[in-house]
Order: sequence, then structure tokens, then C-alpha cells
Amino acid sequence: MTTDQEQRLRDLKLLRRVKDRIDREYAQPLDVEALAAGVHMSAGHLSREFKKAYGEPPYSYLMTRRVERAMTLLRRGDLSVTDICFEVGFSSLGTFSTRFSELVGMPPSVYRTRATNGGAGIPPCVSKQVTRPVRNREAKVPDPYIT
Repeated sequence: MTTDQEQRLRDLKLLRRVKDRIDREYAQPLDVEALAAGVHMSAGHLSREFKKAYGEPPYSYLMTRRVERAMTLLRRGDLSVTDICFEVGFSSLGTFSTRFSELVGMPPSVYRTRATNGGAGIPPCVSKQVTRPVRNREAKVPDPYIT
């Protein structure tokens, strides 16, 4: 194995640690600098390599995780939108609503109404897979020439 390949494997191992940390600590105040320091990388290098490995930068991945958790809590229906906002790690209701709408395509209150009216009988594991948020600019657009 060449030195470049060994370095790439070491970087991938560190990137996995960052991803796992985001998955575990999504509700905590996290920023790219802190995540990078935790694996002894520069913030710029972490962002570039994380995007190369996982398709989106670490901050976007964090926002996606927070919104996914918020979607679950909204479907459950026992907390207010404001409580959910703070529960998943946002410090501002406005930022939460903006990010949620950007990823899901509707505000959290509308999502809650639609999810509680139309999701009866769907197992949570299926619901999570089907409703996973996708950023509009990251969604795959079908090739019009393929039939």
C-alpha cells in the first residue's frame, strides 16, 4: 500500500469519528472548528474531505441530522415546535424554521399537521426512511434523455 493510500485510510477513519460524533451529539453546540480540532485537522481540510467522503460538508450534515430528529419529534406530536427547536440543538426558532423549510419543503407546523393526519399505521422505521430530508440543490434530477 502506498503512503497516499495509507493517509487516505487514516483520514477516512478520522472522518468517521467526526460523523459519529455529529450523530451522537447533534443537539449539542457543535461547529466545524471544534469538530476539526477533535481529530487534529484544520477546519478547511475537514470540510473538504468530509464532503468528498459523505457528499455534504459537516455543517450541512449536522443540520440534516437535527432536522431528521425534529421530524421524528413532530410526528410524535407531544412537544411544541418551540420545544422541539431547542431539543434538537437550535438556539433560534427562526433559524430552525428556515433550515427545516429548506430541507423539508414546508414549515415545521405544516409538517406536524400533515404527518399527524396522514401517517397512521406506518412503522417508524419506514417513515424515517421515506421522509428523510433532502436539500433541493442536492436532490437527484432524472436525466431527460434516459427512458
